[in-house]
Amino acid sequence: MARRAGEAAMVRWSWFREAAGRVRQGWLPVVEGTVAATVAWVLATRLVGHPQPFFAPAAALIVLGQARGQRMRRAVEVVLGVAAGVLVADVVVQALGPHSSWTVFTVILLTIVLAVAVGATGVSVVQAAVSALYLVVVAPPTESLIPFRFVDALIGGAVALVASQLVDARRPLAPLVVEFRQTFEGLAGLLREVADALDGRDEQAALAALDRARGMDAAVERLRDAVLAAGEALTLHVRRRRHLGRLRTVDASIGQIDYAVRNVRVLARAGVTLTRLATPVPADLGGAVRCLADAVQAAGEAFAADLDGRDAVADAHAGRAEAAALDAVRVAGRLFAAGQPLPLAMIVGQVRATAIDLLRGVGVDDDAAVLGRVDEALGLPAV
Repeated sequence: MARRAGEAAMVRWSWFREAAGRVRQGWLPVVEGTVAATVAWVLATRLVGHPQPFFAPAAALIVLGQARGQRMRRAVEVVLGVAAGVLVADVVVQALGPHSSWTVFTVILLTIVLAVAVGATGVSVVQAAVSALYLVVVAPPTESLIPFRFVDALIGGAVALVASQLVDARRPLAPLVVEFRQTFEGLAGLLREVADALDGRDEQAALAALDRARGMDAAVERLRDAVLAAGEALTLHVRRRRHLGRLRTVDASIGQIDYAVRNVRVLARAGVTLTRLATPVPADLGGAVRCLADAVQAAGEAFAADLDGRDAVADAHAGRAEAAALDAVRVAGRLFAAGQPLPLAMIVGQVRATAIDLLRGVGVDDDAAVLGRVDEALGLPAV
């Protein structure tokens, strides 16, 4: 009994530590939502004089519940959704009366049809329907109350937007810099895992690297979301002009980063196949993949420095990325010869493709020049 009680206590303590860890990681949205909803309520009651400003804190929470980069659009949609719901509810209640089943059915149907017809997203459709339903069931609208609902939603959306930008007000691109570093560090670490698996002909390690490679798509999506969030932050930033050029450059490079991630996934898959074959893995293949990992790491630092406005540092990192990428291609190209297994050819090809996408992404030169230098390093004849 004492042993069971001790195990139960350990389970409870483990759960408590996990819960505390989640709270530590997610404390900012908790504070952000609580403060924004409260401020929206206070402004609606004291500034507008509405005795029950339900839609003010509700709109603030709905907007803050969206992913960063989508909040401004969602704030507009919430306000328009409330306006549409109020309009439909008022017309239907005047015609059919409040609190009846037919009124509820008609209000929901007409509100959703109207929202869909104007091309609203799911959030707008739901917000419009909920707003209309609330006014029919809880607080039937009257002529004097119609403006209050709209103003409440406007206050809540505005407060949410301000609250979401306070943390990054001084450095609006800082979260994007962090995301770039994490993405490229993850991709470089993945390549080093593949290199270790090839050196040791470790199939299980190669499979683990492949599984991790399949999850890198999520990192690219987070990167895209971070770019959207940075654009949203700059929209509300006073000195945004000096940052917009850098953000546009980075945004244009996301496609090349996505291609590089896909190339690495194919490389990891070929690495699994190569570790299964009886033929020996070339001794320098792992070294070529590690050079590529160094190029990825340097490219990530180049992007981060460019976003921070450190142009000289960004150029230096871009130069190191180019040198490491070309070294990787040069070493990989020497390993491939007639009679080599297909997985080796695939790895060589993906080293080349990843190097091209990296160099295009950091913008060391135009596409034709990048292709020429990479193919020259690979030993291919000049076109």
